[in-house]
Amino acid sequence: MVPHGLIPGKVVRRIDWTPSQFSIAVRADIDPFVAGQFTKLALQNEHGDWVRRAYSIVTPPTEYSLTGDLEFLIVAASQGELSPKLHQLQSGDSVWVAKQPAGFMTIEEVPEYTKQLWLVSSGTAIGPYLSILMAPLLSFEKIVLVHAVREKRDLVYRAQIETLLQRYSGRLNYVPIVSRESVSGTLSGRIPALLRDGSLENTAAVSLNPEKSFVYLCGNPAMVKESVQALKEKGLNKHLRRKPGHFSSENYW
Repeated sequence: MVPHGLIPGKVVRRIDWTPSQFSIAVRADIDPFVAGQFTKLALQNEHGDWVRRAYSIVTPPTEYSLTGDLEFLIVAASQGELSPKLHQLQSGDSVWVAKQPAGFMTIEEVPEYTKQLWLVSSGTAIGPYLSILMAPLLSFEKIVLVHAVREKRDLVYRAQIETLLQRYSGRLNYVPIVSRESVSGTLSGRIPALLRDGSLENTAAVSLNPEKSFVYLCGNPAMVKESVQALKEKGLNKHLRRKPGHFSSENYW
């Protein structure tokens, strides 16, 4: 029996970025969502048990309303229960999708004081930020998109990012970070260290300012935890609905 809340979907296309990192577009009739939110993908394992996991939606809501397709950026983890099975899916294959999207990493949650928005990600966590940036044009004075990866080939969606840079006409700064290779035009190292030594701000040409900056952190838990500490050291506080702050985070593998 299919668990409550799951609906059938069909893979309509895929992109293989690297041997383990890929995107799939799934046609499924889910409830309305907001850019930055996620839903769950599900398959049965060899024992017939359902395995579900949350994945952020790369597709902006405006595009979904036209096509009915949801795109997801995924890395196939060698020890994963679900991602290796998703990695095997081809166009025409079936996958189950949670009908109800969720998540609070949206523009609606950004405090009103914000003039400079930082979207900081590692690995596949850039996905929800692309949805946010491809949605209706954001009005912030400056937007900084940070993407930290291990190797140059992991810097995905470059064509879309180039289009976004043109769309935002100088208001969007893209800062790629590669930790295991020396790549021209990128920073080297880890996000927390680059926050602490000022390299991230210098490269983005935007200073973190408690009076006008807001930071979204999305990525592996270690990066998020250390980056939160680095932001606190700079005088920024965690954002709460009852007490507006300067940053919010979401763990994402």
